[in-house]
Amino acid sequence: MLSRAKPAVADTPPPLDRRRKKGKKVPQLEELLALRDFTGAIALLEFKRQVGEQEEDTDLWMGYCAFHLGDYKRALEEYEALTKQPACNPDVWVNLACTYFFLGMYTQAEQAALKAPKSRLQNRLLFHLAHKFSDEKKLMSSHQNLQDITEDQLSLASIHYMRSHYQEAIDIYKRILLDNREYLALNVYVALCYYKLDYYDVSQEVLAVYLQQVPDSTIALNLKACNHFRLYNGKAAEAELKNLIENASSSFEFGKELIKHNLVVFRGGEGALQVLPPLVDVIPEARLNLVIYYLRQDDVQEAYNLMKDLEPTAPQEYILKGVVNAAVGQEMGLRDHLKIAQQFFQLVGESASECDTIPGRQCMSSYFFLLKQFGNVLIYLNSVKSYFYNDDTFNFNYAQAKAATGCFNEAEEVFLLIQSEKIKRDIVYLSWLARCYIVNKKPQLAWKLYLKMETSGDSFSLLQLIANDCYKLRQFYYSAKAFDVLERLDSNTEYWEGKRGACVGVFQMILAGQEAKETLREVLHLLKSTGNSEVEYIVRVMKKWAKENRVPV
Repeated sequence: MLSRAKPAVADTPPPLDRRRKKGKKVPQLEELLALRDFTGAIALLEFKRQVGEQEEDTDLWMGYCAFHLGDYKRALEEYEALTKQPACNPDVWVNLACTYFFLGMYTQAEQAALKAPKSRLQNRLLFHLAHKFSDEKKLMSSHQNLQDITEDQLSLASIHYMRSHYQEAIDIYKRILLDNREYLALNVYVALCYYKLDYYDVSQEVLAVYLQQVPDSTIALNLKACNHFRLYNGKAAEAELKNLIENASSSFEFGKELIKHNLVVFRGGEGALQVLPPLVDVIPEARLNLVIYYLRQDDVQEAYNLMKDLEPTAPQEYILKGVVNAAVGQEMGLRDHLKIAQQFFQLVGESASECDTIPGRQCMSSYFFLLKQFGNVLIYLNSVKSYFYNDDTFNFNYAQAKAATGCFNEAEEVFLLIQSEKIKRDIVYLSWLARCYIVNKKPQLAWKLYLKMETSGDSFSLLQLIANDCYKLRQFYYSAKAFDVLERLDSNTEYWEGKRGACVGVFQMILAGQEAKETLREVLHLLKSTGNSEVEYIVRVMKKWAKENRVPV
């Protein structure tokens, strides 16, 4: 519908007939329309209205120009006024329906379309409306009425695209391009499909064909910027948009909204709360990017509120719905949300269209992560590892999976690659890294992690981990130190028993020559800090040995 070059009004005389009528200034209008200068055309038509030179079809042309300029509200006013006239051409109803459609008023669009006589445009519009209403029966009915003509095939390709059947859409566009090389804009559609398939370099190559001929295209330059964002970074993408921002016409409101939206993404969420909320349900990705912003700000509840009523139709929506449910489930300990997240991740990861894509494999890794099947997690993460070397979030998950499968040396290396201060303060990160240090016989580094923390519930949890893991792995000195602090914080007898066992363990290792004799002095100091009747006996035994072996205590 966007590529339609003529209004769907059957009795509008074709340009060649109009050119033969002398004494009229219509050729000026034709020239403006040929140049797609709809602003100029509207100015000319308004001038004719004011000076009384209005022709029979001026109102039709006014609606047509406003529609193609993207000023759908103005087009709506013109077409609604025409439908109220006694001699209204019935074909105006389908034009009005198209205008309703672009304003997102789908119920009114269907009502208006059904008042129009049957036509190919009406069928294409009803085809798109059936998709919007998720009415498969009407969709198939309109599909069967499509013919092997360019407009109908373009409409079919559009539906394929919106249903994420990108390869099918590409096949149609390429078939049309073979017979119609002059349809340069189809290259933009093909490039957009390749973008959606994650073939950003191929998308750039196809897009270049169009940009050579139309270097100031808003849609094409925006797509080029998006490719740069995926291939390089936000700064490179923003540089591509710079000229577009400077040259965007004041009347191209949709283009401006798109640019504002994408700049928020390119700038890592800067200005998200000012720009994105008004664009929710206007630009499809606005809701998703606002959800991502909330997740990055740890505002899981706001993210959930935006996603809870969304019925996902595209892979990105299923993935984000899974991520949000996983976040809610983990933060609030709600098992039902984790199960929902598993279902969404599995649905995307096992789908034919996504199973071999990077997001598809990430989904399967997330699915197995929630099931705690870390061997399977690594199968999928290893397959995409080369794309995420410097990605902190990926490395965080990858390191956890490595540690959970007993690969502690590799896990430690990956944990230490992480640069994000937010992740490095996370108790999950600290706990796993401490465990890696302990297993890799570096308990002193685990103890340093604790010393850097402020006293809190998280630091208490880390102390428990260090105390128990060091004990299990016979690293009794740091186990004793951890149990000592735990005992000071909480008089639970279990902590004294742990400390007692660890101190005796250190003594045993000194006897076996596996620990420095000088350590005994600190062990005695740790024991004396406890007011337990058993302490005196243990200290006496240790001191006796120290005296006999001339170890200063």
